[in-house]
Amino acid sequence: MCLARELKKPGLKAETQVPLPVVYEGEKLVVGYRIDLLVEGLVLVEIKCVKAIHPVHRARLLSYLRLGGRHVGLLIDFYVAHLKDGITRRVDGYGWER
Repeated sequence: MCLARELKKPGLKAETQVPLPVVYEGEKLVVGYRIDLLVEGLVLVEIKCVKAIHPVHRARLLSYLRLGGRHVGLLIDFYVAHLKDGITRRVDGYGWER
């Protein structure tokens, strides 16, 4: 919530806990996925506070990017001494130029 508030100060649109439905065989299914933070409707942010980022965390970010039709995501881990060391950027190569 604090990060979203800081992003809103300069006028950015930041939404928290955005529902992410899955479309399966043409039907929208609400399965409980939620985007931690969505900035300007474009950048998906997955927030963690863990001792180590594991492949499952990166896979979840990629899955959310693809399910949400977005191409740029950040995985931010707050369990680091310097925040810059806890930020991983992910670009889904399919259609990223849009």
